[in-house]
Amino acid sequence: MIKSFKVYEALNWASSFLMEHNRDRNAGEILLQHYLGVNRSQLLARLHDELPEQISSTFIQSVEKHVKGTPVQYMTGSEEFYGRTFTVNEEVLIPRPETEELIEHALLKIKKLFPVERPLELVDIGTGSGAIAITMKLECPKLLVTATDIANPSLEVAKANGKALAAEVEWVQGDLLKPFIAKGQTFDILLSNPPYIPIADKATMSVVVTEHEPHRALFAGEDGLEFYRRFMEELPLVMKKPGLIGFEFGAGQGSAVAEILQKAFPEAVVSVEYDINGKDRMVFAEL
Repeated sequence: MIKSFKVYEALNWASSFLMEHNRDRNAGEILLQHYLGVNRSQLLARLHDELPEQISSTFIQSVEKHVKGTPVQYMTGSEEFYGRTFTVNEEVLIPRPETEELIEHALLKIKKLFPVERPLELVDIGTGSGAIAITMKLECPKLLVTATDIANPSLEVAKANGKALAAEVEWVQGDLLKPFIAKGQTFDILLSNPPYIPIADKATMSVVVTEHEPHRALFAGEDGLEFYRRFMEELPLVMKKPGLIGFEFGAGQGSAVAEILQKAFPEAVVSVEYDINGKDRMVFAEL
């Protein structure tokens, strides 16, 4: 393997190697930006610079690790979400662009459902990296935001992100809504991106996901609907009226999740929303 080469040579090698192994060819560019501490335009301005040998070696190893399945975000330690940089590691799900759309819809619905400005209590269940809770607080500072996760290692990542991004969020360790039911605490808004992948889908999924991202954040029983059913038993005990509930789900699960939600809240206005790719991806209940 080449020990030292110019930036453009490193990028060309990575691009070919990644494509050959059916990985995203842009991964090399992201990794090299990270190791050189530059943005994309700065990287392109340095195409003819010689790479230091140590960076060349680390870069080659990282590209090879990605080909074997390690997500780029776990190597760089970060992912962009809603215009902000979040720290991520193998204890948390990597934030996805689809979840940015959950935020967009939630912000619009909050304005519509709560036209009179007053303090509103929002909870994010299964917060992971804290992306939903932190973004909602920063986009709508008057919200009083609480976030939970069942796993303490995930909460530690979320807390660090909250501190780094100066977002005031209350962090609670617990299983779904149990900590709040125990205290008699209620909320105006509940958002969640729960696990929703049927366990059988694991066989056909990329190892980049199945071998590295936490399974507790991915899989949800035979049909992927296990957590939504559990939510419906607990939600009526914590939701205020008027209130807003918003879930992300897997493509094709929209009608099933909407039906479960409508059954739990017969009077609610339940709507399925589509993502930028035209796939059903979010469901909301306006109480």
